[in-house]
Amino acid sequence: MIKKVLFLSAGVALILFSCTQPKVEQQSGKNDKPDYNIEGLTIAFYNVENLFDTIDAPDKKDEEWLPDSFKQWNTERYEKKLEDLSKVLSSLREPKLPDIIGLCEVENKDVVEALIASEGLKPGGYKVVHEESPDERGIDVALVYSENFQYLSHQKLTVALPDPEDRTRDILYVEGVSSGDTLHLFVNHWPSRSGGEVASEPNRLAAASALRAKVDELLSVNSKAKVLIMGDFNDFPDNKSVSEVLGAQPTGAQLNNLSYSLFEQGKGTYNYKGNWNMLDQFIVSEGLLNASNGLDAEASSVNIFAPEWVLYKNKEGVFYPSRTYGGPNYYGGFSDHLAIHMQLTYLN
Repeated sequence: MIKKVLFLSAGVALILFSCTQPKVEQQSGKNDKPDYNIEGLTIAFYNVENLFDTIDAPDKKDEEWLPDSFKQWNTERYEKKLEDLSKVLSSLREPKLPDIIGLCEVENKDVVEALIASEGLKPGGYKVVHEESPDERGIDVALVYSENFQYLSHQKLTVALPDPEDRTRDILYVEGVSSGDTLHLFVNHWPSRSGGEVASEPNRLAAASALRAKVDELLSVNSKAKVLIMGDFNDFPDNKSVSEVLGAQPTGAQLNNLSYSLFEQGKGTYNYKGNWNMLDQFIVSEGLLNASNGLDAEASSVNIFAPEWVLYKNKEGVFYPSRTYGGPNYYGGFSDHLAIHMQLTYLN
C-alpha cells in the first residue's frame, strides 16, 4: 500500500460534512462478522470511486480519465482497479460470493461487464442491469445479480433538481424474484455536498422525494411489499433527506434504516478529516424486515467491510479508505468508500 497523505480532490474539498466526532478507533480495520444464517441472499453495495475505462466518450466528461490526461489513467491502472474491486467484493463473505451487488460511480455498462469478468467475480455468473444517467460527471449506478435472483424488470427514476440546469444520477429500480418471493431493489447515488451541506441539501431532498414516490406506489399495491434500498446517499441516517422525506427510521416505520445502529456507534463508510461518515446505507421495508415467510432481512447482518488491507493509516494513526486518487495524485488504492453488505434469509 502506498504510504502517502491523502489529499481531497478539488470537488470533494468543497464538501462540508457536519457531524459529531465519532470513535475513529472503532473503524480499526478489523472485520468482525456477526453470526447469522448463511443461507439466503447476500447483498452488497459499493461506491467504487470513478470506475472509468480509458476510452474517450464524446458525450461524457471523461477527459481526466484518459491516458494523456493529468491523471494518466491508463490500461495498467484500469486493470489493477478492476482486480482490486473484485478482491473486495469476492472477500465480503468468503467463500460465498454476493448474490446481488449495487454499484455507483461506474462510467458505463462496459466497465461493469469488465468487473464481473474479473478472476474473483467470474465464478458468480453475474448479469448486469444498467442505464445511462444524465449526470454531469458521466457516472451511473448499476446492479449485478447471480442466478439466485430472477430478473423481471427495471426502471430508471429521473431526479428533477431544483435548478433545471443541474443533472444527477438516476435511481435504478429493479424487480425480481428469489425462491418464489418478489424483491424490489433500488440503487442510489444521491447528489453530493459540493458547495456545502446546506446549499446542496435541496438536491438530495429531490432525490429522496423521487425515491419515496416510487416506494409509495409499490406499497399502495401491496403494503407488505419487500423493498430493499441501497446506496450512497451523501447524507447521514438522521439528515432530513433520509429520515424525513424518505421516512427511513431506525425501527418501527414503513422504511427502516438498518445502518442506523452503525451510525450511532460512530462508524462509517467514508472518512472526512478524521470523521467517519455513514453515507452508504441499507434501508428496508417493514414487509422485508418482519416477514412471516419468504425473504426476511437480517438486521444484525449489516456490516462495513473494513479489513486493514482496504485501509490507509496516516501519520496521526487515523484510518481512511485506501483510495485510488487524491486529486491528481495516484495512490493505487481501492476506493474512497468502504463496501457494505447484509444478508436476506429464507423463512419457511
